[in-house]
Amino acid sequence: MKLDNNNHSVFSLYYHLVLVVKYRRKVMDDTLSDYAKEMFVRLGENYNISLVEWNHDMDHVHILFKAHPNTELSKFINAYKSASSRLMKKEFPQVREKLWKEYFWSRSFCLLTTGGAPLEVIKKYIENQGMK
Repeated sequence: MKLDNNNHSVFSLYYHLVLVVKYRRKVMDDTLSDYAKEMFVRLGENYNISLVEWNHDMDHVHILFKAHPNTELSKFINAYKSASSRLMKKEFPQVREKLWKEYFWSRSFCLLTTGGAPLEVIKKYIENQGMK
């Protein structure tokens, strides 16, 4: 496994983020998804976030990304949702027909940590520390 590093730490922090379109409206197509993906990459640079994988369905997106330990994930996610919502509705007027209010994304999101060993293996490793 390749580890990332900065001045004071070594890390491997991968996250799976699911963002859902408001009211589960089926507005996400390839063009809109590509636009949202480009915005994620651009904004992510300011937060030390790197996109690993992106895919979409008609009403949600799945994003796999890696981040630094000092990244404020909730601030990034809120900034991304706000900026992408505003710009996608501006660039894609057809979205306004199905999402008439200012929001594109649902207020909620799903964020999961990924990678590494299963929790049971890590738990067992920690329990066995100091034993001979």
